This record gives sequence, C-alpha cells and structure tokens, in this order.
Amino acid sequence: MKLPWRRHEESPAARPPDERREIAPHELRQLSTVFKAPPWLENLGHAAWLLVGLFGVLIGLAWFLAETYTIGGPVVAATIVATVAMPLVTRLGRHMPRAIAAVLVLVGLVAIAVLIVVLVIGGITAQHEPIGRHSSEAVSKAEGWMKSVGVDTSGADSAGSDVKADVPKIISTLTKGIVNGIRGVASVVFGLSLAALSLFFLLKDGPSMRRWVDRHLGVPPPVAQTVTGGVIRSLRGYFRGVTIVAAFNGVVVGVGALLLGVPLAGTIAIVSFVTAYVPFIGAFVAGAFAVIIALGANGTGTAIAMLVIVLLANGLLQNILQPFAMGATLDLHPLVVLVATIAAGCLFGTLGLILAAPLLSAAVHITRDLALAKAQAEAQPSGDSSSAAATS
Repeated sequence: MKLPWRRHEESPAARPPDERREIAPHELRQLSTVFKAPPWLENLGHAAWLLVGLFGVLIGLAWFLAETYTIGGPVVAATIVATVAMPLVTRLGRHMPRAIAAVLVLVGLVAIAVLIVVLVIGGITAQHEPIGRHSSEAVSKAEGWMKSVGVDTSGADSAGSDVKADVPKIISTLTKGIVNGIRGVASVVFGLSLAALSLFFLLKDGPSMRRWVDRHLGVPPPVAQTVTGGVIRSLRGYFRGVTIVAAFNGVVVGVGALLLGVPLAGTIAIVSFVTAYVPFIGAFVAGAFAVIIALGANGTGTAIAMLVIVLLANGLLQNILQPFAMGATLDLHPLVVLVATIAAGCLFGTLGLILAAPLLSAAVHITRDLALAKAQAEAQPSGDSSSAAATS
C-alpha cells in the first residue's frame, strides 16, 4: 500500500531516457578524488612503509649474522683483509703465478696478525697485576678528589668500592674475553682456519669473483662495476688510512708514556694501535686506559700530561694526518660517523663497529658517481643533437 504523502521513487533504469542525466568527465574526475588521501599523507605513508621494510631487513640481517657468526665472522674478516691486500697480490702476480703470490701474502699477513695478538694479549696478561694495582690506586685517588669537592664519605667509598670490584672483571675481560667470546678452543681453531682458507681463495680468485658478482647484481654492467668498485675503493682507502693513523697514534702515545715514566708504555702503545680501528670509541678506551695507568703509577700531574698527549694524538695531530692518510675516502661528517658506528655496533656487534664508517662512505660515493653518470647520460643526447645541428 502506497502512502499518498510519499512520492514513489523510481530507479534510474526505470526512468525514461530523456530523464537520465549524463555525468560529465570532469565531474567523474572530481568524484574519484572525493575520498582520496592528500598527497602529503600518501608520501608520509609510503615513507613509513619503506622505513618499516628497512628496519625489517636490518633486524633480519642482524639475526642472520648472529646465528651464523661462527662462519660469517671469519669470512667477512677475510673479505676485508683480502680487499685491502689485493693490490699487493696483483703486483706480485706479475712476476710469479698468482697462487704463489697469494700464499706469500697470506703467510705475511698471518705472521703480522700473530705478532699483534701476542703483543696485545701477552703484554696485558704479563702485566695483569700491575694494571690492577695501578687501577686501584687511581680509584683511591679519585675517592680523595670526590671527598675534597664535597661528596660525602659514604658515597665516595661506595663508588670507589664498586669500581675496585669491577676492575678485576675488566682486566679479566681484556685477557680472556677473546677466548671466552667464542665457544672453546675447537671453535677458535675452526674460525682461524676458515678465515685463512677464505683469505687464500679471495686473494687468489678475487678478480674472477668480482666479475661473477658484477654479472649477477641484476643491473647493467657499468652500474655493477661502479657499485663494486666504490665498495672496494672505500674499504681499501679507509683501512689503509686507519692503519697509518693507528700506527701514528700508537707511536705518539707510547713515546709520550715512555718520556713521562709511565709503566707499561709498550702495552699502552699497542692498545692505542689496535683500538684505533673502532672510530671514536676505540680512542676513548685507549685514552682512558693510558690515563688510569698514569694516574695510579705517577700521580695527578703525570695523568694530566698523559691526557694532554692522548688528546693531541687523537685530536689535533690526527686531524692533520688524517686528510693525507685517507684523502677523500671517508668524506663524512664526524657526527655522522659517530652515530652510524654506535648504531651499527648495537645491531651487528664488532663487525658493525668496524664496517659502519667505510660502508656508509662507499654508499655516499656510489650514489654520487651514479648521479654524475646519469646527469652525463641525460646531457649527452642534447649535446649530440646540437652538434649535429651545427654540422648541418
């Protein structure tokens, strides 16, 4: 039953053709954008999903490296060393078979590594008791300073006892941490053997491996060569420069400790050299080690002089030497290097601390090279057409 006051609505299909209203194209376009998100919101959403994907990849990569560190760690370390030592193998390969050149370089590198490990671990282990004694004496002097500036006796004694209790743990970590960090002597032998074997094959077959990687990157060959070449150049330049800077810091700090009469000058120099491979953090650890030994052994004046030497070696003098040692290899702001190093260390451990700066530098240089090549390619047709027009 139809109510008289209700108008009967007919469906659009039931209307006569002349009563149907055609929708203009511009009205359809307006209708399609009624519920569309604004451009800024779309861009924000795309960026958010990209960040989610990036963090997912980083978390997955960190998990994978942690689970396969027994194998991946030695292989990655061998890859770094092989990248830096490859020019020497190539130079020797001009006068002898490449396999023999690889064996000679491998033997030399193993000898250097054994010497450094023996000097560092042996020096710290042999001086275990003096280091602990000097550290305890430094803590006792620090307690006196705290009391002299107004800290109550109970607070100063509590802080000092905590530090003294932690000193043996720190020394134990320095002397045993490398061995305890991997499970058992069998794991140590396996890791070293795998690293040496990987290093030999990388030195011997490095060029052919790079060509295989270039063919399987899924990009045009010039782009692949730009990417791999940028990574190789950054790694070589960075670690070559770091080695020069580390040797310089070790010599300056060691000679300074020797002139000041600080004990364990050789151990201080070796620790300064080894820790220099970790940007910023290594210099802080080595400097603190030297100053604490100087404070406990010879008092406040010697500790201040040792601190000045450490700051000069890692600050002013290093800034003078580093541009000559690295050139434009790093080309990153120090704050960027610090943040990247800490973040990569949190995610990937020791490998992240060491590789963050050179890989980030490689990414910057590769992006710059590809952008330059793209700009030259885009400018090339116009140049050709204009030259053709001038010729005609």
